[in-house]
Amino acid sequence: MMNAEQLRKALHELNGERDLTIVFAGAGEAPEAAGPCRVRRAMLIPHEDDHLVKVTDGQAVFIVDAERVAWLKIG
Repeated sequence: MMNAEQLRKALHELNGERDLTIVFAGAGEAPEAAGPCRVRRAMLIPHEDDHLVKVTDGQAVFIVDAERVAWLKIG
């Protein structure tokens, strides 16, 4: 299981030039049914007072629950 700081370190290289795919553990009764979350040209939003891990594609903000991340792909 990952905590928010570990996830933030893993995502630090997101600068809007790479895509991010995240699969969450325990997403509903069948995790594979929910499908992965894909963020094109992802950017990590710098740490804010709310302590949430946030990623953006420039149009929307995605809040990531670090403890539920099963795996992620940057590429």
